[in-house]
Amino acid sequence: MPSVSSLAEASALLSAANAEGRRVRIGADVTTEGLDRILEHEAGDLTCTVEAGVRLSTLQAALADHGQRLALDPPGDPTVGSCLAANLSGPLRHRFGAPRDLVLGVTLVLADGTIANAGGKVVKNVAGYDLAKLVCGSEGTLALIARVSLRLHPIPAASATLCVETDEPAATVAALLRSPLQLSALDVLHPGRVCVLFEGGQASVADQLGRALALVGGAETTAPVWDESRARQAASRGRLRFAPGRLGAVLDQLADAIVRPASGVAYVAEQPASQPPAGVSTLLARIRSEFDPRGTLVGSGLAFTQGVHECKT
Repeated sequence: MPSVSSLAEASALLSAANAEGRRVRIGADVTTEGLDRILEHEAGDLTCTVEAGVRLSTLQAALADHGQRLALDPPGDPTVGSCLAANLSGPLRHRFGAPRDLVLGVTLVLADGTIANAGGKVVKNVAGYDLAKLVCGSEGTLALIARVSLRLHPIPAASATLCVETDEPAATVAALLRSPLQLSALDVLHPGRVCVLFEGGQASVADQLGRALALVGGAETTAPVWDESRARQAASRGRLRFAPGRLGAVLDQLADAIVRPASGVAYVAEQPASQPPAGVSTLLARIRSEFDPRGTLVGSGLAFTQGVHECKT
């Protein structure tokens, strides 16, 4: 599988394919594995700029030396470009959001080889169209993502996990979400468990854990429940979207799932049959035709998703 190692290579490859009428599947016909440098890290601003082929583990290790992290924890060890293209996230999505909530700017190579920059390198930025968020979840149909600027967060001094074994997970979740507790993660490991992650200073974590125990019961655990949650997410073959207020009704229909209640996402065994809302398919087609009128880009290959179906949300 060919890999590009510079903007010039990526531009030349897509330009030639576009001129010759060839189709390109990013992640299958070409990868960004060679674009694997950390270009900038502004620790004082809590931002960094990296090439799209950097693995998440490599970036996290470099940031950890400065007491910082990218608050994304999807299953596996995807590249940063894959995280954006497939909008990958994990349990920390509850507090920190998906990649589109952490991306500040991008450098893209369009289907005709044009190199385009969008957004910036600072948190407060209003320059130009927000293409950085547009490409999140685009699965390689709009452009090749070459560089990414990201918002970072400090590594918390302490953390604690509370697990509640319950036959009424919706009620437990509702009580937690109505409370003033600051949760970094809230997953329903269906059936039977609601797990909560608290992060922050030692005193704050201890206080919140105590208040949560008094509110919903359960017990603190050191078991690798977040590893389990990500593993079950990765093993899923479908993703169900639901209104958060319908959590109870959704759980009643599912035998086994990893559910992120605040995001309205359930990772399930099979992809549910559904049609996009009226007009969405038309809008997507129009956007793609503007970016790629010749249809050079045909979507991502397996290298993007790695078994995780978390796109366009």
